[in-house]
Amino acid sequence: MKKKKGKSKNLISLMVDDVTYQTLPNKMHTSRKPYKPINPNVIVSFMPGNIQKVFVRKGQEVKEGDELCILEAMKMKNVIVAPADGVVKKLNIKEGDMVAKNHPLVELK
Repeated sequence: MKKKKGKSKNLISLMVDDVTYQTLPNKMHTSRKPYKPINPNVIVSFMPGNIQKVFVRKGQEVKEGDELCILEAMKMKNVIVAPADGVVKKLNIKEGDMVAKNHPLVELK
């Protein structure tokens, strides 16, 4: 088996059971999206659907558990609630909107 020269700069380190291996990254590794931490102040849709009702407006104070909107998906009405106390900073939806998965619905501050 011949070794190709010039490929060593593309090697990545991989640790398995306290042993470090040098390997070439595959297509799945090089094309994946970088990790993006979850922002707890942005409430996103957990599935695609239709916004049936919006209960809040910009600048309104909300308490933990207050209803923000109703997301209708697959004939189910999912009530989206505030995860913590805060003030509505931005409202990215209106009644009748179709939203995709992970679409930001409401931003709190």
